[in-house]
Amino acid sequence: MLLLGFDVGSSFIKGALVEAESGRVLAAVTVPEQELKIESIHPGWAEQDPEQWWQCVQQAVAALRGRHPFDPEAVGGIGISYQMHGLVLIDREGRVLRPAIIWCDSRAVPVGERAFQELGPERCLRHLLNSPGNFTAAKLRWVLENEPDIYRRAYKWLLPGDYVAFRMTGEPTTTVSGLSEGIFWDFLEEKPAFWLLDHLGIDHALMPRLVPTFGRQGELTREAAAALGLRPGTPVTYRAGDQPNNAFSLGVLHPGEAATTAGTSGVIYAVDDTPRYDPQTRVNTFVHVNHTPEQRHYGILLCLNGTGILYRWLRQDLLGGTLSYEAMNEQAASVPVGADGVRVLPFGNGAERMLRNRNLGASVHGLDFNRHGRAHLLRAAKEGIVFALAYGLEVIRGMGLAVEKVRAGRANLFLSPLFGRIYATVNRTVVELYDTDGAAGAARGAGVGAGVYASPEAAFQGVPPVATIEPDPSWQEPYAEAYHHWAEILSRQLQTAD
Repeated sequence: MLLLGFDVGSSFIKGALVEAESGRVLAAVTVPEQELKIESIHPGWAEQDPEQWWQCVQQAVAALRGRHPFDPEAVGGIGISYQMHGLVLIDREGRVLRPAIIWCDSRAVPVGERAFQELGPERCLRHLLNSPGNFTAAKLRWVLENEPDIYRRAYKWLLPGDYVAFRMTGEPTTTVSGLSEGIFWDFLEEKPAFWLLDHLGIDHALMPRLVPTFGRQGELTREAAAALGLRPGTPVTYRAGDQPNNAFSLGVLHPGEAATTAGTSGVIYAVDDTPRYDPQTRVNTFVHVNHTPEQRHYGILLCLNGTGILYRWLRQDLLGGTLSYEAMNEQAASVPVGADGVRVLPFGNGAERMLRNRNLGASVHGLDFNRHGRAHLLRAAKEGIVFALAYGLEVIRGMGLAVEKVRAGRANLFLSPLFGRIYATVNRTVVELYDTDGAAGAARGAGVGAGVYASPEAAFQGVPPVATIEPDPSWQEPYAEAYHHWAEILSRQLQTAD
C-alpha cells in the first residue's frame, strides 16, 4: 500500500509518497519553483488565494508521479498538513468568497483583545487557554464587522487544510485540533466554545462538521480524482495543522517531548498532559493530534513569525540573490560569537504572539560601518532568530515544562550546522535531527488513520535521528552575554511600544 501526504504551507506545498509497509519515502517534491505570493494590500495584512493551494496540490501529485510512477489503485490513504490559523469562507456552492486571511495577518488583533477584556481574562484563560487574540475566530469577527455582505453569503468557515480536504471530498469538515487552533474549543468542557461564538456574534451553523484527526474524513470525489490523477473513493484519513503535524512527524507524542522548526516561521512545540496557559498569553496551547478525552495531550506552542523569511529577505532583497544559502552560511561562520556586537531583532513578519501581539518590525543594532560587513549581519540574523526563540522558551519553562531535548527535521535553517550549534548552545538543549518533513509525516498520519499502523507511535518505528547536536561549552559564556545585550534592546523596544 502507498500513502500520500501534503504539507500546504504559505510559501510552498510539499508532497510525499510513502510505502506503508516499510515506511520508506519513495518520492518527495516541493512546488512551485518560486515561493507562493502573499498579498499585503494594507500594513499588517496577509492574504492568499486558496485556489493556488489546490493547484499546487495537483502539481505535487504530478511531480511525485514523475519521480516515482505509481498505480493510483495502490494509494490507501491521503494525509494533509497545513498552515494554521487561517480563514477561508465558502458559499453553499463551495465558492471562495474572499482571499484567505492567513496566519501572519495582524488585522484582527484589536478584535481579539476587545473580546478578551469583555469576556474576562480569567474565563478565557481557564476555558480557551488563550486570548482570542489574532486567531481564526477573531478574523471571522473582523469579516462580520468590516465585510458584512461577505459574512452574510458565507456557508462555512474553513481552515486552510479544511479547504484542501473540501476540494478533495466535497464535504466541509474540520477537527478538534483544528477548532483549538482557531480558538473555537473549550478545553475545560471538552467541546466547541459556543459561548465565544455567541459573544462574537458568529452563527453556530458556520462551523464545519467534526471528523477525527486520524480516521476516515471523506473520499475523493470523481472531480477531485480526475484533477489529481487518483482513484475516486480514495480516503482522506488524516489532517492536522503544520505544527502539531511537525511534532507528529518527529514522533513527538508524549509529555516531556518537544519539537522545533525553523522554516518561514520558527516554532518550539512541547507536549504536555496538563492544560496549561501563560497568563500573558505569549504562547499558545492546542489540542495535540493524539488527544482523546480519556488520554489528554496538549501542545504548548511558541511561534516566532520572522525566521526563515528573514534569511530569505537577506538573500533576495539585500544581497540580490547573488549568494546561495550555503555561501551565506559560510560567511556567517567566519564571524565570531556575538557578531562583534551587531544585534538583529527578527520581528518583521506581523504581530508576534510572544510579544503580546505587538508588531515591532525588524531592526538592526550596533552596526558600525567601519568594522562590520555583511558576514556580521548574516551571523547576527541567525543569532537574533535563536535569541528570540530562547526568549520564548523561557516562557515555556516558566510554565513548568522542562525542555532538555528537541527534535527537528534536517531542513530549512537546520541545514546550517552553524545555526544548529547556536540553537543548542543558547537554548541549553540537545537537538536531534531527522530526515523527515511535514509531508512525509502527513503520509504516515494517513497510514494511522487508514489502520495500516496500529498507533501513532507505530508509524515511526525504525526512524532514527541522523545527527545529534550538543551545546558547545566554549560558546556558553559569550552567548549568555550576547543574549543579555540582545534582551536589553528588546526590553527598550517594548517599553517604547507601550
